Parts: sequence; C-alpha cells; structure tokens
Amino acid sequence: MRISPRSWFWLIALMPFALFILAWRPFSTGKDRSQVLQQMVYSLLNANHIEPKKVDDTFSEVVYEEYLEDLDGNKRFFTQADLKLLGKYRQKIDDEFIKGKSEFFELSRTLLNTRTAQAKKMYTDLLSRPFNLEQGGLFETDPERRAYCTDSADLYAYWRDYLKERVLRRVYDRLEDQAKPENQKDPDYVVKSLEQIESEARAKELELHNDWFADMADFDQIDWMGVYLNSIAGYYDPHTEYFPPQRKEAFEIEMSGQFEGIGAQLSQEGDFIKVEKIISGSASWRQGELEEGDIILKVGQGEDEPVDVVGMRINKAIKLIRGKKGTEVRLTVKKLDGSKKVIPIVRDVVELEATFARSTVIDGARKVGYLRLPRFYVDFYENSNRNCADDIRKELIKLKSAGVESIVFDLRNNGGGSLDAVVDIVGLFIPTGPVVQVKAPGKAAKLLIDRDPAVVYDGPLVVMVNEFSASASEIFAAAIQDYNRGLVIGSKTTFGKGTVQNVVDLDRNRSIMPSNASEAPLGALKLTIQKYYRVNGGTTQLKGVLADVVLPDAYMDIDYGEKEERHPLGYDHIPPAQFVPSNQWQTQHPQAIKTIEARVHQAPVFDSIRNHAQYLKNSRNMSAIPLSLKEYTQYEREREAERKQFKNLYKLREPFAVLSALPQDEVGLDAAKKEEAEKWRKSLSTDLYLYWARELALAI
Repeated sequence: MRISPRSWFWLIALMPFALFILAWRPFSTGKDRSQVLQQMVYSLLNANHIEPKKVDDTFSEVVYEEYLEDLDGNKRFFTQADLKLLGKYRQKIDDEFIKGKSEFFELSRTLLNTRTAQAKKMYTDLLSRPFNLEQGGLFETDPERRAYCTDSADLYAYWRDYLKERVLRRVYDRLEDQAKPENQKDPDYVVKSLEQIESEARAKELELHNDWFADMADFDQIDWMGVYLNSIAGYYDPHTEYFPPQRKEAFEIEMSGQFEGIGAQLSQEGDFIKVEKIISGSASWRQGELEEGDIILKVGQGEDEPVDVVGMRINKAIKLIRGKKGTEVRLTVKKLDGSKKVIPIVRDVVELEATFARSTVIDGARKVGYLRLPRFYVDFYENSNRNCADDIRKELIKLKSAGVESIVFDLRNNGGGSLDAVVDIVGLFIPTGPVVQVKAPGKAAKLLIDRDPAVVYDGPLVVMVNEFSASASEIFAAAIQDYNRGLVIGSKTTFGKGTVQNVVDLDRNRSIMPSNASEAPLGALKLTIQKYYRVNGGTTQLKGVLADVVLPDAYMDIDYGEKEERHPLGYDHIPPAQFVPSNQWQTQHPQAIKTIEARVHQAPVFDSIRNHAQYLKNSRNMSAIPLSLKEYTQYEREREAERKQFKNLYKLREPFAVLSALPQDEVGLDAAKKEEAEKWRKSLSTDLYLYWARELALAI
C-alpha cells in the first residue's frame, strides 16, 4: 500500500492556512469521523487544487483501480470473486465521495479482513512442514505480470510459491555464508545442515508474517481511511496527500529540520521499504554506502541476528532502524542492480553544519572553486538563524579571495526547499531580473524578481545536476540556462517537478465544523496549489531541466522522475517574462560544450557506464525466480558475476586533483571536524562526475 508518495523535501513554499477557510462548504450535523473527513477533503480538493477533477464516473473508475493497487497491489488477498463484489461500486465512488458515504470502503475492509484471516491459516499451514527444495518451477515476483487468483485454491498455490521463494532466499544466503573461507576457518562458527537451515528459515518467515499480520490488525479505522483517501488524493497529482494523525506528526518532525537515527527518508512500496532520500550530513550520508532507491530487506542491531522487514509496516521498521546515538544498525539492502549488501551505520543526530553550503578549491594550474548546496534551507526552517542565500554569498566571496577562475556549483541530489532562497541565490550571479514565474489557476503569473543589482560572482559557472535534483534546484538550473549565465552538466534531465504544495491542518479548522462532529484528530492534507515556470515561459514539470552536457550514468536507461509517478500534472507553458540574457558567453559556451562532449564520447569509462545502465534496465525485467535450490543458486551466482564487472565504475582510481581547504574554514575546528572535512574533500578528489564538471568549467 502507498503510505507516502513523497515527503517534505518536495515542498517549495507554505501558504497560510487561512487561505482555504472560505472554500469550505457547510456541513450538515451528525457526521461521524469518516463522513466529516471525506467531505473536508472533497471541499479542499475541488475548491483549492490547481487542477480540480470532475467527480464523475471516470473519476470513480480511476480511484477504484488506485485503491485496489494500494490495498492489495501484490494480489495476495483478493480473489476474482471479491473483485466482482467490489466492482459493483466501480462507478459509484464519486457519489459516495460527494456525500461522505462509505459503503464501498466498508465492504473492502470486510473482504480484506476475511481474506487476511484466510491467508493467516494458509501461511501457518504452509510453514509448518518442509518445502521440497529440489522441485523446480518459477515464481513471478512482479504483480503486474500476474492476474488476481481465481479462487481459494489458486490463492493457496500462490502463497505456497511465494513463501517457498522467501524461504529459498534465506537458505541460499545461509549456505553462501557458510561457504566463506573465513567462516570455514573459524572454530566458533556453527555449520548447519540443509535441513536445519530450511527449518530455521521457515521459522523466521512464520515469525515475520505473524508480526506483519499483527501490524495490520493494529491499523485503526482512520489508518485504513487514510489509504482510501490517498487513493483519491493521488488521482489529483502525485504530491497531493492525506496525512492521518500519526503520519501528520511524523511529517511535522520532518519539517522541523531535526533528524535522528541514520538520516534516511523512507517510503513503503507494497511489501518493501525503500530509501527515498539520504539526508545530507546524516550518519547514512557520512557512511556513504546507503543510496536512494535501495530496498531495505533486514535490520540488525550490531552483531545481533537481523530482523526481516519485508512486509513489515513502515512505522515498525523505522522503530528498529532508529536508536541511541553511537549504537550500530546493520541494514541488509537490495541495490538497483539486484545485488545485496550489508551496510553498518553508527546512529547519530544529523550534523546540521554538514547540511549547509560548503566550498573548497580544486587546485591546478588554474584554480576552480567547488560549491555544494545540499538543500535550499532558510532560517525559519532550521531555527538556526541561517539561510542558504547568505551562506552561498559568503562562500562565493571566500572562493573569489582564494583566486579561483571558475566555479562548479553542485546541486546533485538536492530535492529543493525555499522558493525565496533560490531567487536570492540566482541574484548572486545575475544583475536584476525575474527568476521564476508562479501561477495559480485563473490568475496572472506572479514574477519573483531579483532586485539587487549587485553581482557577487561574474566568472565561468557550471551547475551539476542529476535525476534527483528537483524543485528549487531545477528553478536555479533553469534560470542559469535562460540567462545564458552558465552551463548545466550531469544527467540528461532533472527530476521534473514544477509544482507548489501547501499543507492544511484539518484539526486547526474545527471552528467551521458542526458542534457535534467527532472530536478525534483528523490529520492534515497536502495539496498542490500552483505551478512555477521558467522565465522563458516553459515549466520544469515532467521535462525537468535538460543538461547542456550529458554525462552517462547508471539510471540513464531507466525511466525516473515526475513523469513516472502516477497521475502527474502535465507540461504546459505561459508567455515568457521580460528578461535580458547575458551576451558575455555567446562564444565560450558553445565551444566548451563541443569540446567536452567530444571528450566524453571518446572516454572508455562512459562506454562501461552505458553498458551498466543497459544491464540495470534488463535486470529490472528479470522478475521470474526459479524455485529449486540448484537453479536458484545458479541464478544468483550468474547475476553476481555480472554485477562484479561494474564495481567501482564511478570512482576514479587516482585523485584527479588536490582539493584544498580555505584557510578561514579551518579556524576553530576541532580534530574530529577537520578529519570529517578532509574525508569529504578526499571523496571529491575521486568523483568521476566532478572531474568532468571541472573540465567543462576550465573549457569556458
């Protein structure tokens, strides 16, 4: 089920709650909590969303499919007979939503309760006796390639293969562990028979599934209503979302800018917990191995036996991952290429200093300044009396004083932040002029303008981006392009998010509710209210920002970004703003692009990266898993052999340059912080993509 499509880092701006109060329609009295929630969400969505949907039979059919996907996307509970019963409401959900009725929702809950009770009996029975690991066959892990089961017998057969595949994975992992030379030489290492390993694997699966089903039993009415309402909200666009009270509290913690534990934002996709974002400066960021897109399979506390979290509710998994500062958690993750890796992370609070702008000098015959901005922060966001525009100004001044001839501005993995901040930062590189246009339906576009004529840095500029550069990062890169002020290098395109959200606290608007309405907490609604546009009139929505120089990367053949979300808003354009592009670089920019593109085309490393990208694309289509131990072992070993050829592709074998600290940055730092800063600079010195960004900067 979809718990949270995206989190706080996509937000551009927050508008006052009062903006929406006049949009409410009056409620009749006597409403229970579900009715009140539905009518409040209906009123907000259809009065304030940037593109309100017509709530009709088409709406109903789409929401019906979305809800089935969210409720049982893995097709392991409902049968064709259940779908026949639910299908009677395929064109009635619109009527129920308008009136606040819940017949379809209640029926789905009743059927799911029946089927989960049946599934519990099935998995208990199946896990009570050994699987035949010599018997072959294939198990299709991609639910999109499977139909819903026809009846209970078909459902039992599905659960048998599903559980066998999971047990088989555990058995294989244990056998591979036993075969390691270091374990074979260890007199304390306990070698177990295949029968023992298989028995323990089934016991673990039974324990996990009992926990999983207990978690589902703990879901209360509003949690399930949240799943239903998010199926509706998600039809409006991917960033419109209802937060049940518990999720709302987690959202508010995220918005505070204070992060604990490992510093990774997670989301739930079906049975799996996915890493959505690594928080800059966090324990995960410093450790360096956990990546966006990783699937967390197991969580271990130090050297203790890890707990399988596949199928576990995300809130419970987060409790396992979080812990006291200084303790170790070990995450077993599945990478995008299908490989598995155990990543040890020492828990810590996020070092906020490491999330701020920072810079260094790339030494050489001609010095290049390197400037990194992890996110577009502002003082109200951090409670630190700092904002990124002021910090970037200071870093630019320091780099200029160090004698750099050009600057590389790194926005890779920067998911956005403050709209005002990005306007101010663009203003450090251009004279006065519009930076971005923001438009709400039926209203003229509003220009956000840099009015400060001072230009802090006027030399050659290169902006680094990737697929995870989004929102405010895209505004910056687009403005730099439109003004012909610098060149963008990196992935073919950025994420492609060109929308603005607002969060409405439903509990703060109780004054407009009837006096006898439920007093239970209602949660919050995040909804899209505006789009932003480049000064040239186009939007980054769906298209993102196209790089001037494209560097092949691992994800180049995998569709990613806003366009791959469910029901994204479309691309459009408005009249361009009046602005004056720079004519200073009319000759240098095209020549620099031509020079570096020719070199990239001839670089052998990018041929290997293109092969890796194609391998990743093909790997995503390998969803049928063999069910005999012999064939499964061959399958895993062949894939591991393929993966080994692509290791260490993205790091230079030797540092391409020395990266030096600015003298003023070393003042007052203790030994630990100096060590961390040196580690950061050392990692940059072998960064393949930074090398090419430096080369582009030197070519301008």
